[in-house]
Amino acid sequence: MTTAQSHQSLLETCIQNCLDCLRDCENCADACLSSNMVQMMAQCIKLCRDCADTCDLCARFMSRNSALHAQMCSVCAEACDRCAAECEKHDSDHCKRCAASCRRCADSCRQMAGAMA
Repeated sequence: MTTAQSHQSLLETCIQNCLDCLRDCENCADACLSSNMVQMMAQCIKLCRDCADTCDLCARFMSRNSALHAQMCSVCAEACDRCAAECEKHDSDHCKRCAASCRRCADSCRQMAGAMA
């Protein structure tokens, strides 16, 4: 595999991980908002929304090959780490699924940012 093919594969994987994380964060925030413990889940909801928005923007930057996508990947990894750490505190399936998706996305974004450095 050439360096260009390797980079393209990494890019496509990272975009997909961002989109998967976006979906799982939105689902988690929605489930938390629909629960009878909304106040207790406020931090989880906030971090899921921040993460979803960051993943969306990161996927867009990578899709258009923005000169800023490496920096955006670093920010996205941070947002994903924060969201995962919060979701890992909770026992619900949607939080567990969100945390796992965030960890995958953070790892992928860190690889992408490193490849661009």
